[in-house]
Amino acid sequence: MNKNILIKNATLINEGETFNADIYVKNGRIEQIESCIDNIQENFDEFDAFGKYVFPGVIDDQVHFREPGLTHKGTIASESKAAVAGGITSFMEMPNTQPPALTRTLLEDKYAIASRNAYANYSFYIGASDDNLNEILQTDFNRVCGIKIFLGSSTGNLKVKDPKNVEALFREAPAIIAAHCEDDDIIDKNKEKILSEYGEDLPPYFHAIIRNHESCFSSSKYAVELAESVGARFHVLHISTAQELKLFEKNKHIPLKQKRITAEACIHHLWFYDEDYNRLGNFIKWNPSVKTLHDREAIRAALLDGTIDVVATDHAPHTLDEKKLPLLKAPSGGPLVQHSLLAMIDLHNQGVFPLEKIPELMSHRVAELFGITDRGYLREGYFADLVVVDMDSSHEVTKNNLLYHCGWSPFEGHMFSSTVVATMINGNWAYKDGIFQQGLGMRLEFHGNKR
Repeated sequence: MNKNILIKNATLINEGETFNADIYVKNGRIEQIESCIDNIQENFDEFDAFGKYVFPGVIDDQVHFREPGLTHKGTIASESKAAVAGGITSFMEMPNTQPPALTRTLLEDKYAIASRNAYANYSFYIGASDDNLNEILQTDFNRVCGIKIFLGSSTGNLKVKDPKNVEALFREAPAIIAAHCEDDDIIDKNKEKILSEYGEDLPPYFHAIIRNHESCFSSSKYAVELAESVGARFHVLHISTAQELKLFEKNKHIPLKQKRITAEACIHHLWFYDEDYNRLGNFIKWNPSVKTLHDREAIRAALLDGTIDVVATDHAPHTLDEKKLPLLKAPSGGPLVQHSLLAMIDLHNQGVFPLEKIPELMSHRVAELFGITDRGYLREGYFADLVVVDMDSSHEVTKNNLLYHCGWSPFEGHMFSSTVVATMINGNWAYKDGIFQQGLGMRLEFHGNKR
């Protein structure tokens, strides 16, 4: 399947630098990166990237692709196809499918689906429950990205409820634990108070009042302190408040490979804020909630100074009919993988991030944090996972160009300043000239996600 491919005249964004170079791809890996490559003696295909930018493929460490059991919302095939169109070459998918991926057998069932249907490279978290610690301890984390624990209820019922089981997991976990942190007791009290005052017919901005700053900080603080006390590798997903940043600030100058406690920001918390509920309603209903402009600006700054380590999507599609339900019945989550890289490029154009920061946050540091083998960089010897972007080709998001199974996006009507031209996975064009090739993805392997 692998062809030798020479990418000519590209502008590379990689490891803190922007420079012009050619890239020669052979047997699925990057064979050579030089300013000019013109002495190849074997057969190859040429791709002229003049005027285009080449980034390392994006690695998304938090997606919900809904298969098995929830395929009316999305499938591994449909959502990874959208991801590839957005420049994502590897994804790590969460366990809250039906049935939840709480055993090695159920986890391997998902890997089997991905091996047949995924457009991108893939890995799947094993979920934590109140009674599956033994399954986790027997999992091969050279081939599984990590452990997902819900410390607050989100969509579905996957939550570890007994504090003793939480503590046992943190004490014994052999690999990195990734957590959804919200305090259900605080959320329930907020909801009860609001319902007593306003009734159930609530406008969408009440979501941020019910799932407020205190609920996030309380849960994240508990989890971080527990992880520190037992020496766990711990990764807090989708930071949404300025208050939580104080939990990570003391480690911001430590090299990532030495960090035991890390954090993630998501595209929706970097882009939207609470005034957008008036315009977009449940289409920006996520857990944790989109909060204030102050929170958004603090999260952006925390990515710049190293307080937060990586950027992901928390891609979580629901049907349009579901999202049109009243606030308290509409599920939380939304589709983002097709536009996450483009959103970060737009933020660069707005002066929020240097261009070189984008692959650092979306590729390099994700690969480092999880210890992904031979991916996340444009380096000789690494797998040829890359994305070609036309920075001067704007396009509007419409229903007609969405690839999500759910058929909607919170970005509908937005004019992105750039366009993904092509995406290469393991040395093959998974997306080019509007044409997709399925089945190129590989199961990710890990060497640095252990305790």
